[in-house]
Amino acid sequence: MEKKQEKKRIVLVPVPAQGHVTPFMQLGKALSLKGFLITVAQGQFNRISPSPDFPGFQFVTIPESLPESELKRLGPIEFALKHNKTNEASFKDCIAQLLLQQGNDIACIIYDESMYSCEAAAREFKIPCVIFTTTSATNHASRCVLSKLNAERFFSDIEDPEVQDKVVENLYPLRYKHLRPSGLGPLEPHLEMRREIVNKRTASAFIINTSNCLESLSLSWLQQELKIPVYPLGPLHITASAPSSLLKQDRSCIEWLNKQKPRSVIYISMGSMAHMETKEVVETAWGLSDSNQPFLWVTGSGSITCPDWIETFPEELRKTVSERGYIVKWAPQIEVLAHPAVGGFWSHCGWNSTLESIAEGVPMICRPFHGEQLLNAMYIESVWSVGIQLEGEVERVTVERAVKRLIVDEEGACMRDRARLLKDKVKTSVRNGGSSYNALDELVKYLETD
Repeated sequence: MEKKQEKKRIVLVPVPAQGHVTPFMQLGKALSLKGFLITVAQGQFNRISPSPDFPGFQFVTIPESLPESELKRLGPIEFALKHNKTNEASFKDCIAQLLLQQGNDIACIIYDESMYSCEAAAREFKIPCVIFTTTSATNHASRCVLSKLNAERFFSDIEDPEVQDKVVENLYPLRYKHLRPSGLGPLEPHLEMRREIVNKRTASAFIINTSNCLESLSLSWLQQELKIPVYPLGPLHITASAPSSLLKQDRSCIEWLNKQKPRSVIYISMGSMAHMETKEVVETAWGLSDSNQPFLWVTGSGSITCPDWIETFPEELRKTVSERGYIVKWAPQIEVLAHPAVGGFWSHCGWNSTLESIAEGVPMICRPFHGEQLLNAMYIESVWSVGIQLEGEVERVTVERAVKRLIVDEEGACMRDRARLLKDKVKTSVRNGGSSYNALDELVKYLETD
């Protein structure tokens, strides 16, 4: 009798944040459907629990990983640097324990690019490792470019407007001004983090949650630069839907959407990490009310700094918001974007939100806060032409105008047409024979033979 081939195990190591956990669980689901056993190694907080959505998945906790209080104390960049320093030995212990329990069945460790310390365990135990970036290919390319520059000279030269607008060679429309870190604390830790991220060490492949139809130039550049296989197999939320929200979703908003006219609603969500100050919230609310369009507003886990923010509104504004708007803490975003009542998405332009909006053909109002969000917003407006940016201080007049441009005006209708065409290209890429479909198949073959 022919011996049944044993399944290979993949260990996934995400960063403990919603924007990273979500695509990791989608990747795990996609690889599970291809016949791999999946182990998810998690830290002390923002953990995904076993559920019927992840049949056969094993969840383990990395011992002595940093608590959430350290994230709040240090901020994301300093936390990531410290987390990697403390995580290295702990993750080695975790892998040693898994090998002891499971036998030598770990085929590969796939770690988030920001969890680079995991490579040390892979090297020690001679396990192949692969990097997964949950941001765009263009964002990673920008990190690679910046890491090669003399930082002191760059930050001196970049004050020159001509240098700012100079296009990065072979990466049009990326300009040198787009390489500057922004909004994430002191500069030196940020540069240190970037240097660590672009150092691929002994990783033998690179996975990106993107599609060739979205970022072909950046992907070609990375393929040459990294000199290891690059697998652009996104958008993963289409390939393998995997509910992994760290916040409870309020589904009552779907019932509200069912009562609205087609393409009339502006959906506002700034993700799980962004923060809006009280003044910006008030001006946004006035602008939304003055636009006369219905709106669904997600407040997130503290994205609005004032907890009783609606109570601070003037009575007239409170009345308009309650009549025209619907406010929830967290929404089933993919379902919301797919709803026929939604005509536009006001977003911080995180990469997951960007992909989800594109995949449903929904044009965007871009309000990026920092980092890669600025790059994504530039692509949305200037490369794919499916959105408009709100720059500078938010005022009610600019909010009202942006909503009307997107939902009411002919300009918005043209953007919707382009968004639908982009949606079709993205959906084609994940179907049989498409570029992302083929990339996933190639990754599976690579993991099976590595």
